[in-house]
Amino acid sequence: MNDFEFDLLVESLLDGDQNNSVLETRRLLDAGAGRKQIITLGIESAMQQLDARCTAEQFNLLEIMLCGRAVMEVMKELYPPGAPAPETKATIVLASLQGDVHDLGKNIFKMVLTATGYRVVDCGKDCPLEKLIDAIQRENALAVGISGLITTIIPQARRVRDKLIERGLGRVKTLAGGAALKQATAESIQVDFVGQTAFDGARYLDQLTGSKR
Repeated sequence: MNDFEFDLLVESLLDGDQNNSVLETRRLLDAGAGRKQIITLGIESAMQQLDARCTAEQFNLLEIMLCGRAVMEVMKELYPPGAPAPETKATIVLASLQGDVHDLGKNIFKMVLTATGYRVVDCGKDCPLEKLIDAIQRENALAVGISGLITTIIPQARRVRDKLIERGLGRVKTLAGGAALKQATAESIQVDFVGQTAFDGARYLDQLTGSKR
């Protein structure tokens, strides 16, 4: 199939139109497109365009959320319950740390990562450090993403790396984001990377995995 045949799917995803995105996915499958083609030429193309808008500061959070939800519906269509899971780049564990009950930024990051080929384990909001470290160890994660909207969780963010080292998980990369944490430097909160946007974090992970976008 020609690349332009995926344009309507890309457009529907960027519009955040869940119903039309699913219909376009079904049309492409019926026309003989493979799942990997749909992910590469449809989902990843849409996310690249969102990334470009983000870099140019021509985006808003609602736009990303709506696109992310449409992507999730397409993934459900491609891989319904019981179907073999898609191949993923790596496993990433996410959490809003204990004391922070805000999770909008984390959820957006989750959508972006899932749409760009990562397996995400979400520990939710108000997450104790021990629970987070347990999940990282259990899931053999490549990296952990911590989100913080309020400044009171900065001391907890600083403890993540030490906790990982205590468990013999010093190889795990730590990413931070959210209104409070992105004001700090990586060195000051003892993490490997601080992202200003969800796409920054995805690009950093792609560098770790050697993935092309």
